[in-house]
Amino acid sequence: MSNANSSESYLLLVEFVHKHLDFHDAELQSILDMHGIVVGTDCHFLPLPNSDTDTTADGDRGSFQNHSTTSKSKSNSNKRPFRILSFAWKSIGSKYAVCDEDPDSDAASPTRNGGSNDTVNLITALARCTLVRSVMELWGAGPSIDDCATSIRMGSSLRRHREGRHLRRRNIGNTKQNDSTPIKPYPERTWKITIHTLGSTYTRQEQNEMRSKFSFLQFPGPVQMKHPDDEYLFIREVELDAMGGAVYPRHCKGDDGKTKKELIPENDARPPLACYFGRVLGNGTLGRNWRGSNRLFRYSLKKRTYLGPTSMDSELSLIMTNLAQVRKGSFAFDPFVGTGSILLAAALRGARAFGTDIDLRVLRGRSSTENIVSNFKQYDLPPPELVRSDNSIYQRHFRKHLPLFDAIVTDPPYGIRAGARKSGSRRGDGEARPIAEEFRYDHVAQTRPYAVSDVMADLLNVAAMTLVMGGRLTYVIPSMLDFDAEEDLPRHDCLRVVSVCYQPLQTELGRRTVTMEKVKDYDERRREEYLEGTWVNGPQSAEKVANIRERLMEAARKKPGYEEKAAWRKQKRKETKEAKKRAKLEGVGRVAVDSECRHANDDDGRD
Repeated sequence: MSNANSSESYLLLVEFVHKHLDFHDAELQSILDMHGIVVGTDCHFLPLPNSDTDTTADGDRGSFQNHSTTSKSKSNSNKRPFRILSFAWKSIGSKYAVCDEDPDSDAASPTRNGGSNDTVNLITALARCTLVRSVMELWGAGPSIDDCATSIRMGSSLRRHREGRHLRRRNIGNTKQNDSTPIKPYPERTWKITIHTLGSTYTRQEQNEMRSKFSFLQFPGPVQMKHPDDEYLFIREVELDAMGGAVYPRHCKGDDGKTKKELIPENDARPPLACYFGRVLGNGTLGRNWRGSNRLFRYSLKKRTYLGPTSMDSELSLIMTNLAQVRKGSFAFDPFVGTGSILLAAALRGARAFGTDIDLRVLRGRSSTENIVSNFKQYDLPPPELVRSDNSIYQRHFRKHLPLFDAIVTDPPYGIRAGARKSGSRRGDGEARPIAEEFRYDHVAQTRPYAVSDVMADLLNVAAMTLVMGGRLTYVIPSMLDFDAEEDLPRHDCLRVVSVCYQPLQTELGRRTVTMEKVKDYDERRREEYLEGTWVNGPQSAEKVANIRERLMEAARKKPGYEEKAAWRKQKRKETKEAKKRAKLEGVGRVAVDSECRHANDDDGRD
């Protein structure tokens, strides 16, 4: 690893969680760009050891190879949850900082107009990535533990750490590097070495043997197992499957399927993919696991007071806001707001939240304590602006061709769990009956089916009209196996595709999270042309995102045993319905008996 040995480079190893694999690179790229860090200029991606098996960032061009952009893409199971970032050493301490700082503080949050301070703190910037587990200052790496130790000996990381120039904590609001806060002297810094073996279990003795390989570092300070000043981490990377388990497990499992049983010699003899050693960043505020300490679980849907059947998962909502580069002061819009899960994630990023939906009942919620606003109150967030509106006729509700939004983040309805609707009469004449003024407050307007292909065309057109230049649209689109993102994604002349991330849901079904950026001014005179050019292959492409539910049912009917399973599910639904009906009748009966008893007691009292 010659780049690790260069005194001109400062290397970071980014470790991701082993989930949403296709989102890793896109989210990281978006966060770097949002903080003004240009890949290929300010930093570079270096290949991982044994990178011939890796499918990662393209360091030479400073861009990411996104495997979801074609149906012929490689499996996500081949992706490795690590990336190596290289910065110029001279930029650390002047342009970039690596000191501990609360990632949720106002000072650490990038604003709409750029970074919060002249110096970008790499820890707080990377901590914004939802899928990053940890980041460490990479001292050495290699295909084996001995090669890793050798690269540390040949490098300058230990000398830099003794000097500690890059560890000084900056004073917020003060751009003078000489005024930064001093750190604890190197001889007094407590430390420990943690062994991290992915998908494998090693005994304490085996872990100590690994630690002994780095005894030449001779840290002078005392060892401290809890909350040390410096935590050093050794990572032994092995091949992982799609679920994050070892492809070649070191031990076979017991009869219960969980307990480790016997060592598998041929698997134990396999060399690792790579070995890494370095100092954990953010140890003082985030710990080694940046996703720990309830940082994400507190936003779980399980904790929300108001939910619906189509509420977007909180983790994916946060990822989408990162792809859209939502930040403090952004004006974020969700035209299909539903129960507001995505809009809440935007507000958590510090954005001003605005949402619309055609269903007035969803916007109002179930009660005064179960609605979109109650979810925002739960996290002490300012309430969003909510308007009942039809995105298919956006120009009739709002000023058209008025750039307003910094980001549009949404999950459009595509007819699997909830079908799309637009204004109009179900009778087919396209005209809605007028409603008297006294009935308008509680009136639920007539709607008619809204084709998914039209939903997407209108969404892109509204985004092109209303996004500020450089603003981003991030949306979700369903797709089956015959979908080719290169040819079948909807397009718009004013929008550039930034990234496409694939998430498998079933064998036949998945969904793609698409991010687009506004690069041209919208021309109102070309509106019809824009709409007609949405689908590159015309009806053929549009059909691939339409009637998804029907296509899934058709595929299911072709599977053996479908009729038996369908009959069993129908019987279960019938039994459940009858059980609910009985419970309801029994409840009414109990209420009637209780009422009679109360009346009888009252009569006895009067007598």
